[in-house]
Amino acid sequence: MTDFPEETDDRADPGIPRRTAARAAKLASLPLGIAGRAVGGWGRRLTGQSAEEVNANLSAKAAEQLFEVLGTLKGGAMKFGQTLSVFEAAVPDELAAPYRDALTRLQAAAPPMPVRQTRRVLAEQLGRSWETRFREFDDAPTASASIGQVHRGVWHDGREVAVKVQYPGADEALRSDLRQLQRFSRLFQALLPGTEVKPLLAELSARMDEELDYRGEADSQREFAKAFDGDDKVLVPKVVASAPKVLVTEWVTGTPLAKIIAGADAETRNHVGALLAEFHFSSPARAKLLHSDPHPGNFMLLDDGRLAVIDFGAVARLPHGIPRQLGEMTRLALDHRSIELMELLRSSGFIRPGTELSADDVLAYLAPFTEPLANERFHFTRRWMQRQAMRVSDTRGRDFRTGRSLNLPPEYLLIHRVTAGSTGILCQLDAEIPARAIVERWQPGFAD
Repeated sequence: MTDFPEETDDRADPGIPRRTAARAAKLASLPLGIAGRAVGGWGRRLTGQSAEEVNANLSAKAAEQLFEVLGTLKGGAMKFGQTLSVFEAAVPDELAAPYRDALTRLQAAAPPMPVRQTRRVLAEQLGRSWETRFREFDDAPTASASIGQVHRGVWHDGREVAVKVQYPGADEALRSDLRQLQRFSRLFQALLPGTEVKPLLAELSARMDEELDYRGEADSQREFAKAFDGDDKVLVPKVVASAPKVLVTEWVTGTPLAKIIAGADAETRNHVGALLAEFHFSSPARAKLLHSDPHPGNFMLLDDGRLAVIDFGAVARLPHGIPRQLGEMTRLALDHRSIELMELLRSSGFIRPGTELSADDVLAYLAPFTEPLANERFHFTRRWMQRQAMRVSDTRGRDFRTGRSLNLPPEYLLIHRVTAGSTGILCQLDAEIPARAIVERWQPGFAD
């Protein structure tokens, strides 16, 4: 190990861009750039190029710009991009191809911060003698995320560890990005039809402080690790040490979910899909927590067949587990019991007092979402998710009007978003799984 460097001025470091004006300018370049290319594309169509050629070219260039801007900025911009990447499966294939690659790359890519900056954060958080706590520490990051990067090391007791170090200025960048992204929500809504962008951004803003304090993440990970200790399907790495901006956990090696999505065989994809669904539905019952950042970068398949789960910065606390009413609603919709379903929706706050809705219309809106539970196994595909997304977002259709009249109570918002995100990953995996048996086992109110 080398001696800790003397204090130097960070301002020349090409780490996370911190100035609000500079970050706002980069984010503003997204709609301006896309609009400019649209004008250019209109001109090329006048010269004889087909609409399909022009639109494909525009989409590819817009995707590249989306990746470059959101990935370079890290912070809230990259966090938003990672979140959007889960819903890529809902985008029609003719639009999705260019964005699929760009958004998937956001799940595990960002420029690293300089070595001296990383070491400064470690000294501030773990003490100036932080190096004595490690046998080895690799200065080159192995992975990067929205607000931090991960290094590999060996703890003083010989355990291999992952060391997550938060970018200096991440808090300022996160706040700035989320304010700016709110302004452009309509643009992103157009890029990914069928996703609810505004509520997504509002939720990211509300949970910002939780993500910035790694001590809270450490507490959540400890609870998950305890609940799943010795489990034969899921591995949660144990926490070794923590501070507000540094988190040290046990190292795990496996195949990233993005790689499995890109090229694994059907048996592997089905296996991973079943593990993911089991983890999602069982966590509230076993840990009284819900892992709330479902994107492929947070999961990997181990050689022994278990699913490793990492990154517990966003966690929903559910002391009573998943609400029983949710299982009851799902069962009523699956059984087409529209009157009872309406009564339960009203009493649970999903239909506001005074709102007039047809029971048959509400059933028609909700029943298709229960398709995965109608039979013993269900094949989650991009086409199925695209069909659902287009059905509820078609402004000319009855389902769109019905959906706009329904209310989502605050206590269900995060559960709904995480379930949708997990479903998006299942569709990316193209997985066929025993969804009904998993829900029957873990969702209160569904089978009893």
